[in-house]
Amino acid sequence: MKRQAFSIKALLCAMTMAITATTTYAGNTTLEKELETYVRKCNARIGIAVIMENSDTVCINNDYPYPMNSVMKLYQAMAVTDALQKNGTPIDTVIVINRKELHQKTYSPMRDTHTEKKLKLAVSELLRYSLQNSDNNACDILFDRITGIKETESHIRNIGIKNFAIKANEREMFARHGACNENWNHPLSAAILINKLFTENIYQKPYQDFLIHTLNTCRTGQNRLPKPLMHSNAVIGHKTGTGFDSPEGYPQGINDVGFISLPDGSHYAIAVFIESSQYSMEETEQIIADISEITYLYLNKHAE
Repeated sequence: MKRQAFSIKALLCAMTMAITATTTYAGNTTLEKELETYVRKCNARIGIAVIMENSDTVCINNDYPYPMNSVMKLYQAMAVTDALQKNGTPIDTVIVINRKELHQKTYSPMRDTHTEKKLKLAVSELLRYSLQNSDNNACDILFDRITGIKETESHIRNIGIKNFAIKANEREMFARHGACNENWNHPLSAAILINKLFTENIYQKPYQDFLIHTLNTCRTGQNRLPKPLMHSNAVIGHKTGTGFDSPEGYPQGINDVGFISLPDGSHYAIAVFIESSQYSMEETEQIIADISEITYLYLNKHAE
């Protein structure tokens, strides 16, 4: 039975959460306090990290590992890009995929669109399916053909990211739902990662520009971080993650990690991870949208 919709902002707290937050951002009412106040009202375990243009950082409940789910595909895409670049492999290199390699029950728009016995897809197409549509088969083909899980972990650590682990592919997580907990990060790790991708020269320009454009045209999670930005001139590149429901039917591992570019040229990175929720999926996604709106309005108000 669908639970009755209600205003998330009007919720009274039904659970006690340990809040850990740090910020150096100036203001009478700090972003930290606004986010902390909001999170305390929610019957959900929520972690948040925001990195502002001047490198000031706000973290709420960051000292805790959150299952990545498909946010892992952002980490993978960056490792795939590194492998292509090192090998001198063009991003439009075609891979032949036998249909029997594809998992038939997992989420896969790629499999449903391409019905031929042998699929001929460019690496760029696989990355688009994985990042824009969160396609599980595309993700596993990239692990199998381009760069493995260990190599993915190694590359991400080499560019300075800590407090994360990637141990399972999509096939393993489908077969054993507990494996989702083996791919984890702290919210700040994810925020630092996407911030690096959008602000530092990590890869050669054609590769890096492709990743940024692909994330900027993400098709999943429109009711999460992008929702309050839809009628603004802000541009958001983001990657979502969605876990399996709990035995009681509640959403778990509902995440979104994004980089927002504002019309005045300023920008910020934001990561929101909801490990567990006592609400419907619609209401849980609204929590992420509310956090996105609080952050966007605050930073607009205090823009210099």
